Amino acid sequence: MRACLAAGRLQRAAFGRARAVEHKGEIDLVTATDRRSEEAILRVIRAAHPGHGVLAEESGRDAGDGAHLWVVDPLDGTTNFSRGFPVFAVSVALALEGRVVAGAVHQPLLGELFTAVRGGGAHLNGRRIRVSRQEALDQAFLATGFPYDIRRSRRNNLENFRRFATRCLAVRRAGAAALDLAYVAAGRFDGFWELKLQPWDLAAGALLVEEAGGTITGLDGRPWSLPVRDVVASNGLVHKPMLALLAGDRGARRGRTRLRC
Repeated sequence: MRACLAAGRLQRAAFGRARAVEHKGEIDLVTATDRRSEEAILRVIRAAHPGHGVLAEESGRDAGDGAHLWVVDPLDGTTNFSRGFPVFAVSVALALEGRVVAGAVHQPLLGELFTAVRGGGAHLNGRRIRVSRQEALDQAFLATGFPYDIRRSRRNNLENFRRFATRCLAVRRAGAAALDLAYVAAGRFDGFWELKLQPWDLAAGALLVEEAGGTITGLDGRPWSLPVRDVVASNGLVHKPMLALLAGDRGARRGRTRLRC
């Protein structure tokens, strides 16, 4: 929580004034605020736990003691931030022996801090949150995103987007996976899927979904773990229909049929 809030203060101060933008890839951006936010996060972590390992988006991996691993996305939604679009977040999680046990996602502009501890539930600013109770896929409000290689790869999620857009209530693509997962946990979205994500995109948000009573798996339906990059997260009630549609199952393609688990 302290690490997220420290980065969030920097982002609020810099929002709308981002000037120096670099390209890590064709459409993969980084700003000075990304780096300053990561430095602030790592100062908090290393002051409290100097022997722990870190996996951070901008600075890479420090193995540390081999058991504890902090997974850090200092600014999820850099493109949004750089263009003054107010949808971005800080994401920090702790994995113990490869299993995420604590996490936080912070939206600085709204002052929202989503937190979860394994076995202790999920919370928003201290208030317990739960996933939605929507059962029908045709009434589900979903979120997704697109990979950075969308221009070059045929596996770019566009066909999946088309399928869902014509078979659910609505699909949103806001550009910050950590927030999408937090919003599934809070019941704002009923489900989320995306391909080719990184551990720092997912770690905190995945725990939030689980602790809020939801489900997160790979596209094959197996439980999510840190190495899994293609994910489906949901309230649990629309999970099987989402997996079926992603698999191209004909039984899940019946227009307004009320698909249930």
